[in-house]
Amino acid sequence: MSRTKITDEEALAYHLEPRPGKFDIVPSTPMATQRDLSLAYSPGVAVPVQAIADNPGAAYDYTTKGNMVAVISNGTAILGMGNLGALASKPVMEGKAVLFKRFADVNAIDIELDTEDAEEIIKAVSLMGPTFGGINLEDIKAPECFIIEQRLKEIMDIPVFHDDQHGTAVICAAGLINALELSGKKIEDVRIVLNGAGAAGIACLELLKSMGAQHDNCIMCDTKGVIFAGRTEGMNQWKSAHAANTDLRTLEEAMKGADVFLGVSAKGAVTQDMVKSMADNPVIFAMANPDPEITPEDAHAVRPDAIVATGRSDYPNQVNNVLGFPYLFRGALDIHARAINDEMKIACAEALAKLAREDVPDEVAVAYGRELSFGRDYIIPTPFDPRLIHALPPAVAKAGIETGVARREIDLAAYEAQLKSRMDPTASILQGIHARAKSAQARMIFAEGDDPRVLRAAVAYQRAGLGRALVVGREGDVKEKLETAGLGDAVRELEVVNAANTPHLEAYKEFLYSRLGRSGFDTHDIRRLVGRDRHVFSALMLEHGHGDGLVTGATRKSAHVLSAINHVFDATPGSGAAGVTALLHKGRIVLISDTLVHEWPEAEDLADIAERAAGVARNLGLDPRVAFVSFSTFGSPKSERAVKLGQAPKVLDARGVDFEYDGEMTVDVALNAAQMANYPFCRLTGPANVLVVPARHSASISVKLMQEMAGATVIGPILTGVPKPIQICSTSATVNDIVNMAVMAACKVG
Repeated sequence: MSRTKITDEEALAYHLEPRPGKFDIVPSTPMATQRDLSLAYSPGVAVPVQAIADNPGAAYDYTTKGNMVAVISNGTAILGMGNLGALASKPVMEGKAVLFKRFADVNAIDIELDTEDAEEIIKAVSLMGPTFGGINLEDIKAPECFIIEQRLKEIMDIPVFHDDQHGTAVICAAGLINALELSGKKIEDVRIVLNGAGAAGIACLELLKSMGAQHDNCIMCDTKGVIFAGRTEGMNQWKSAHAANTDLRTLEEAMKGADVFLGVSAKGAVTQDMVKSMADNPVIFAMANPDPEITPEDAHAVRPDAIVATGRSDYPNQVNNVLGFPYLFRGALDIHARAINDEMKIACAEALAKLAREDVPDEVAVAYGRELSFGRDYIIPTPFDPRLIHALPPAVAKAGIETGVARREIDLAAYEAQLKSRMDPTASILQGIHARAKSAQARMIFAEGDDPRVLRAAVAYQRAGLGRALVVGREGDVKEKLETAGLGDAVRELEVVNAANTPHLEAYKEFLYSRLGRSGFDTHDIRRLVGRDRHVFSALMLEHGHGDGLVTGATRKSAHVLSAINHVFDATPGSGAAGVTALLHKGRIVLISDTLVHEWPEAEDLADIAERAAGVARNLGLDPRVAFVSFSTFGSPKSERAVKLGQAPKVLDARGVDFEYDGEMTVDVALNAAQMANYPFCRLTGPANVLVVPARHSASISVKLMQEMAGATVIGPILTGVPKPIQICSTSATVNDIVNMAVMAACKVG
């Protein structure tokens, strides 16, 4: 996998659009009528106020406290950038808040404290205790981070967790459990060398010692060498606690015969000679970011028997904190924990290690473009494994209950089932499709090279490592628009194609004339179509194999674009083609069809559309459940307009298709399990995720209504049933929408 290249302009645009920042706050209760306001505020709010005054534990029942974490920093140790101050840390802390929500459905608010005084931070955070169910400290430099965390743990009755320390430690421990199993070694026997005596390094060693690693088998090093008993230079109380009784003085000396190396230090700190000197089957966790202490290639060149992990996503075995902190807090919050203790951290690490030893779901392997099975290149689960949410928090919760830090006991079996239904699947699905696209490396044709959005999407597609971007347009115009967008350097990266510079122009004309000559088109018409219509030209490129996929539609209505494409391909009613639009909203994905091809389909057409839409659903990682929807449910009320929706399932019966379907039914029956339960004969085993509607106009109305009124994310229409991947986005598409459509084309989702 190649590293994603992101420009300054792209990063700033991401944080600027569509609104500054990375998250909004949205009410979770109705707030529309005077009655709503009376319940939410005065006088109704007085009732829960009194309930909490009488019983402080009731705050977890009547407020967001039980699902709210504060992400707190003073900006003194921002990523690898150093002390840039509280305000500069805000984008990072907002990002951390978003990760909490994305991976564990934990609400989080970032708070940046403009002080480097540890006592002031301790005072400020301690006063916030009533608001939050947990405190996540972030990017605070050592040694203040140790002082602040320890004091807050002592005076607060909610979990206080410095992720830079303990998040890294938990993932490191999980990986080491599995690496040692593969190596046939035990933690109490191995010699461990750690380089980097900062917050993360000290936390890693402390957690491993609490899991059985022996003090005298653990050598900690910093920039001045080995931390040994009696050393005075560059020491503090936290380093001193790990000073070993040893004659070793340098990292090089310490590495000789070592079983495990843990690095949280700097690029290049470990040499190949050091790796050579390690024991058989060495374990090397080179976790420095953005570049490891030694690359896996360099380590394996001299020690093929090594198990190597890094902090990088473009190598196997990524030590990524996002595998830990969201799920630690999820489990802690759900038992109303007073703290996150070592037992909970170890439980999280062990659950994470166990998950890596289990069979990997097909959708995860497909998403990462390679086989994933427990072994030297897979000792830690991937961040987008959907099982994390229901595997880790129950283990954390169980440990919290058993060690007495829980205010609330829960039914762990029911809790696991509840977690399985809690998460939004859309991000995982999109991540999987992006990973498949990166593996495919498709040459993507962007037909509308005169539109700045399309050009920015083309640049993003290529720089994300998804494949090669081919832009149809005039070179001078493309260059000017890219420069205006702040992407002038991208001109050298993109391939700009047009009728004037392609060597294939005559072949395109001959093909089109042979196809359209008996349909009223003369040679002049053909020259005009090929030379002037970018949609036709792009479709011809795709037909002749001069690109692998096509994205268009940002500048013209879909009907016009489809008409142009039909000069080259058959995407007409009766051809097997259909348009499927994906709606992503509140954790659900629903596909609606036909949104593009059939204006007024009959029963046979509806069955065709259902089969095409089911194929798209499967390509998106969904198990299709198709509902033919109308204003009528199973014949009531009777209407000749609804008859065809009832006949379509019978057509599918005769075809013997291998997916669930039924109809006709109203949308609420199709999407609401409680409503569906009123029809026990319904063949769907759960709410539908594919809706086949009576006509194109009803599909269009449904999609646009959801987009405008509910704020649903729309991907499509996805053109399916044509021999080559073509995706037609809407004229209102954003850059991100266009990139998503390109990814769909690259993965051949249609």
